Amino acid sequence: ETFKTLFEKLNLSKDAKIYTDDWDVYDKIIPKEMHVIGKKYTVNIEQNNSNIWHYLGRMTRKTKVVSKSEEMIDITLRISWYLNEADGYSYFQNKALSIY
Repeated sequence: ETFKTLFEKLNLSKDAKIYTDDWDVYDKIIPKEMHVIGKKYTVNIEQNNSNIWHYLGRMTRKTKVVSKSEEMIDITLRISWYLNEADGYSYFQNKALSIY
C-alpha cells in the first residue's frame, strides 16, 4: 500500500526506468516496460541506505533517539545528505576550523 501510494505520486515519463530487486510487490505496481530487476542496478542505493541506517541513530527503533516525527526525520536526512556531499562537508569544516 505504501509503495503504491508513492509510485502514484511520481510523475514519470513513459521512457522512465525503475530499477528494483526481485520483491513481488514491485511487479504488481510497476508497468513491465518500466521495470528492470537486478542487484546489479540496486547495489549502490542499498549501500547508501545501509550507511544512513548505520550513522543515524534516530532511524533505528531500538535507540533512545528514535523520532516518529516526519519533520525531524526529514531534517535529519537533509543534514546527513548535505554533510556527505563534499562541498557541504568542507563548508562546515572550514567554518569550524576558522574559530581556532
